[in-house]
Amino acid sequence: MKVAVVTGAAGFLGSHLVDKLLASDYRVIGIDNLITGNLANLEHLKHDSKFDLIIQDVTEYLNIPGKVDIVFHFASPASPIDYMELPIQTLKVGSLGTYRTLGMAKGKNSAFCLASTSECYGDPLVHPQSEDYWGNVNPIGPRGVYDEAKRFAEALTMAYHRVHKIPTYIVRIFNTFGPRMRLRDGRVVPAFISQALEGKPLTVFGNGSQTRSFCYVSDLIDGVYALAHSDYHEPINLGNPKEMTILEFAKMICKLTGVAENIIFEPLPVDDPKQRKPDISRAMRILGWKPCVDLEEGLKITIRWFKERLKK
Repeated sequence: MKVAVVTGAAGFLGSHLVDKLLASDYRVIGIDNLITGNLANLEHLKHDSKFDLIIQDVTEYLNIPGKVDIVFHFASPASPIDYMELPIQTLKVGSLGTYRTLGMAKGKNSAFCLASTSECYGDPLVHPQSEDYWGNVNPIGPRGVYDEAKRFAEALTMAYHRVHKIPTYIVRIFNTFGPRMRLRDGRVVPAFISQALEGKPLTVFGNGSQTRSFCYVSDLIDGVYALAHSDYHEPINLGNPKEMTILEFAKMICKLTGVAENIIFEPLPVDDPKQRKPDISRAMRILGWKPCVDLEEGLKITIRWFKERLKK
């Protein structure tokens, strides 16, 4: 049985990745310090003999006994609220945490998969964003702690690949949504859904003309799994190229939750990207991957999950 280590295992994406790996007959060792993760995301695995969880900060020395076939480094604060409240921790997990986990992969002679981000492109001047675009990032702005942590993590990952010949994979993740997102983590999907379900106005920043594209979590995880079982080592975008404005998205959430449109506008945050749309031609060509879950269908599933959590 293959063994995978997943950092950030109690997080939104990490927990779904753990499920995918277990279903694919891996033994999984999760690592999480629970700074933004939630043990409830792993509650269904507490009696699974193929899964173990270590409560630890990945910026500290990591000692995992036995063999490891692949390390998935998914630990990091990932929402603007989190990394603005935890700027130093965000920088440390992207730098020192990546160093520790790459060191583990080197020592175990294992593969390594980095969860990077579309934030590497910053507020892009190229649209849609392809992997050969170097980005437009403000390194000293409030979002820079996340953007530059991930850009450094990518550079370090490629250095280990070139110098130590480690099989490495870099996935640049665009906006992803689904069950297990934190209700109030500040990202647009949980923000809009929770506001709508609680009868509050939906808060749109700026005039709502900025664009995003939204990928359902099962599609994203399928792409990560495919990449980690490929022989491709350059960054790959994973996301849904169906683009819409934030104002259009707010109206869609109102419609799907059955509430009247009630939208208020607040100033646009500093360095907030004006456009965000992945070019996924590389993923389609190399992995044979593209998103399959319709946006409305994925949102309906997510809204049902949020409704249940709000009752508790």
